[in-house]
Amino acid sequence: MRMNKKKEIAPKLRFPEYIGNNLKITKLGKISSIVKEKAGENEYTLMSVTSGVGLIPQAEKFGREIAGDSYKNYIVIKKYDFAYNKSATKQFPEGYISMLEKFDIAAVPNSIFTCFRITDNEAYPPFFDYLWHNNYHGHWLRKYIEVGARAHGALSVDTKHLWSMPLALPDFNEQQKIADCLSSIDDLIDAESRKLKTLEKYKKGLMQKLFPAEGKTLPEWRFPEFRGKSEWRIKPLGKICTNYDSRRIPITEKDRVKGEIPYIGASGVIDYINDFIFDEDLLCVSEDGANLVARTYPIAFSISGKTWVNNHAHVLKFSHNYTQNIVESYLNMINLQDFLTGMAQPKLNRAKLDIIPIPLPEEEEQQKIADCLSEIDTMIKEQSNKVEQLKAHKKGLMQGLFLFLEEADV
Repeated sequence: MRMNKKKEIAPKLRFPEYIGNNLKITKLGKISSIVKEKAGENEYTLMSVTSGVGLIPQAEKFGREIAGDSYKNYIVIKKYDFAYNKSATKQFPEGYISMLEKFDIAAVPNSIFTCFRITDNEAYPPFFDYLWHNNYHGHWLRKYIEVGARAHGALSVDTKHLWSMPLALPDFNEQQKIADCLSSIDDLIDAESRKLKTLEKYKKGLMQKLFPAEGKTLPEWRFPEFRGKSEWRIKPLGKICTNYDSRRIPITEKDRVKGEIPYIGASGVIDYINDFIFDEDLLCVSEDGANLVARTYPIAFSISGKTWVNNHAHVLKFSHNYTQNIVESYLNMINLQDFLTGMAQPKLNRAKLDIIPIPLPEEEEQQKIADCLSEIDTMIKEQSNKVEQLKAHKKGLMQGLFLFLEEADV
């Protein structure tokens, strides 16, 4: 008779010295306790959460503390406690769990947070912080969650389901080694991200010197061979390019056929499809969306080759690539608030786009400036790729080092 073998429970990746060691199978409720202490009249740093980032002071996120009369009901948490934010985001649709790390004590809103503390001496809290960052909780909770009635996406989560979450825990030393490994990668990502920000800041500062200030026709800096040459001309954007907006075609998500051709929206590529409208070098400029004000992403970006653009980005064709590059850099540098319409949904319509004043030197100087900025853009792109590669490496490690359990495994 053939005996059924018990399913082996082990992660895909493991440090050599721990291969073969047993994992402790348990549930979150068995190694944790709910934190219920209220702030009352005591003073604490008030925290909010940013998904994928963690707990940060409200004053830092919002510019002020926003507790108001509800402050006394805020939950007090201590270092290495966890706060589960029951708000759905795109990255964490089942909510996000954050660990208090940089403060010894703080307080969070009781309305959307469930707070808990790891009480098992054989459990290392930073290990769990990475576990949640890998959305382990979301993998478990999604079958139990119902979206609440609140407009901002609050979730209806029964604590019993959070508590019943199964866990496969290595011993304390292995937990610590995993957390330390991932923390080292985070340090690398932070260092490379700072280099990226430095390059971006350098480019911004350089552009402010190479382009004339508002109301002027000469820049502060000029390449030696152009000093003393003619002043820059100010031209409306609509007079220096051809507008291809009439050729745009939006496709609903359900009607898109998957492929390898970029499908472009207001802030860049949003999908890949099997057909194209354009096959040339073009400049896209965001037509609508909050990013026109927030400027989290560039509002002007170049596209080339086969592409399809929907009706949320203007499409412009220039006679020369160097003029396109200069206009792209200039639009991303200046404040466009005076050209936007709409409050709830900012919009840069065709008429307003056409009258944006663009300062331009003679073609030879345009080429020189474009070449200079292009070299910096290449450095920025390479540095950005380095950061993304590190993030992808970290994600792959987490997927291998952490083991997702189902109810049948417990």
